[in-house]
Amino acid sequence: MITRVLVFVLLVSLALGSLSCTAIDNAIGGVTNALGVSDTATVIAKTAQIRTSYSVVAADLLEVKRGDTLDVLDSFEFEKVLWYRVRARDTELTEGWIEAQNVITSDTLNRSRKLAEEYEGQTPQASGIIRSASNLRMAPDMTPENVLFKLTQGSTFDIMAWKFVPKQEAPDVDDGTKGPPKPGKRTKNDDIEAAKEKDEPENIQEKYDIWYQVRLDPSVSPAPAGWLFGRQVELQVPSDIVFFQQNNKKFVTWQRLDGDTAGVGKASTPGSWVILTRTNAVKPIDGVEPDFDGILILAFDKYDQAYYTVWRNPNNTEVWGRLPLKVEGKGDNKTFSIQLRSNSGSMDTKIFSVFKDRNRMKVTPPEDIVQYQTVPPKK
Repeated sequence: MITRVLVFVLLVSLALGSLSCTAIDNAIGGVTNALGVSDTATVIAKTAQIRTSYSVVAADLLEVKRGDTLDVLDSFEFEKVLWYRVRARDTELTEGWIEAQNVITSDTLNRSRKLAEEYEGQTPQASGIIRSASNLRMAPDMTPENVLFKLTQGSTFDIMAWKFVPKQEAPDVDDGTKGPPKPGKRTKNDDIEAAKEKDEPENIQEKYDIWYQVRLDPSVSPAPAGWLFGRQVELQVPSDIVFFQQNNKKFVTWQRLDGDTAGVGKASTPGSWVILTRTNAVKPIDGVEPDFDGILILAFDKYDQAYYTVWRNPNNTEVWGRLPLKVEGKGDNKTFSIQLRSNSGSMDTKIFSVFKDRNRMKVTPPEDIVQYQTVPPKK
């Protein structure tokens, strides 16, 4: 009798153990249906599948697209991968499982929207593209709590602002793992010490990491804003002016001065531009680096089919400036404003006027511009 009981118990155990993930999911589904919707999630992947379960052999139930809203019923971590049990808002109210990396929750989305409000109505300062997949973050640092989601390789965006952050070692570096230096290759510390011996100014790339605050188009992401680690960002300088960029003076922002709409000109025809540049020398004041130290205004001569310089910092001088660059006006008469530090230490808004005279562009700089220019140290 005891033997029969043991056999019966064994058979029942084997039957329970043979239940599939789908059966377990159905049981979980009954619980979640009773509890109701716990949150909503928005699809960030271009396309993704809602599946019958989180197992490898699960079947696809419904394809969802970027921007679709799903009701979150439950979550489960399977083999170190987070999954959400969701209900789609299709006619069948399809329920199933979706991998968490394909969606963002309402809380994450709201955090990104709040960040975007900081520069509502502001003109982009530049445009960029990401070289490889990288984390979009709430703040310019590497802490895991700041991660919004991973932005895919090749994503484009507007750059609204940036920040120089002192270099530090971090376990979660967005531009890939770091290996040991190759034989014969100089390290960052070697470069810094060599510069000191030659009495050269410290290189900004050796001291800081740059972070970009970006705005994303809805076609790229339903989350509108975040911060990106600068090593993964490539600025999209318009092809007609990129040749004027020098190795020791990089473009940081550019705006069109012709036509009725100012912009960074991701894909442009030759025209007139105000360009702000930055040298690679460290030059902080009260611990803050300037966003730019040079001003360049270019115009295109339609008859000669060539660019000419309208205005630039004279006599090898520099300025100490902060963004944003703002362009106003229509047609050939424009103004642009920037924040410059005077020799007395005040930060002032300075306005430049741009106009046409006999088909040649000219500029009227602020009368006191000399008070905002300094001669850079000799190298």
